Amino acid sequence: MDDPLDYGAIAAANALSDIYAMGGQPFLALNLAAFPADMPEDVLAQILRGGADKIREAGAVVAGGHTVDDDEPKFGYAVLGFASPDRLGSKSGAEAGDRILLTKPLGVGLITTAFKADQASPEHVAGAVEWMKRLNNRAAEALRAVDVLHAVTDVTGFGLLGHAWEVASQSGVLLRFRFDALPFHAGAAQYADELLFPALANTNMSDYGHHVRFAPRLEYEQRMLPCTPETSGGLLLTLPPAAAERYIREAARLGQPVWEIGEVVAGPAGIEIL
Repeated sequence: MDDPLDYGAIAAANALSDIYAMGGQPFLALNLAAFPADMPEDVLAQILRGGADKIREAGAVVAGGHTVDDDEPKFGYAVLGFASPDRLGSKSGAEAGDRILLTKPLGVGLITTAFKADQASPEHVAGAVEWMKRLNNRAAEALRAVDVLHAVTDVTGFGLLGHAWEVASQSGVLLRFRFDALPFHAGAAQYADELLFPALANTNMSDYGHHVRFAPRLEYEQRMLPCTPETSGGLLLTLPPAAAERYIREAARLGQPVWEIGEVVAGPAGIEIL
């Protein structure tokens, strides 16, 4: 990101997401900053402010941190949170019959790659930035309305397929996705058609593609879309049908979008995209 406030805010939202994926509430964060020695101080200040504002929005505090000199800027947080031991989010609890839900669109990696190549429209970039800055707090809060947690994780660098495989392999089930139900950011399909995939998308396909059975109708670009890495992506949930309905209703009340993108069926462990 070129805007330092956005850079800091996205770094914070991305770090906070791990707490929300565990069913927790963040309470303390530490800056982890590696900046060039000649970076202007006002840029540093805006990065730190953008992150601190997002941490404050989450109801947590920045309690210090650690800084080092580095030729390439790097910034993030170590975040601590509270969670009830009997309500911890886990990747290993998916069961046959569960519905699969997702709380943010996919395709950030394509838009940021197009942006770095000066081929992304400003509208597509602005939309992706707003979603990356969006906390997963409401998505996590809606889970309080359900009486059982099966599987929950957040979608980040491994893409939808990588994180889905973590759930499938640890739960011993098959995750069946409906490609036409997958939500994508505006512009993502266009940049996929232009083959503007980040390098990590190919790595994810190499690492996880052999666990996936794609419908023959899906073209190469469509198969690569779920492999695209996400930054500050949404929560990926599997819930029994009744709990899924309650979750969707509560999320709507909180203003949190939810997409139903598939179902869980009996193993062996794997992924299908139909």
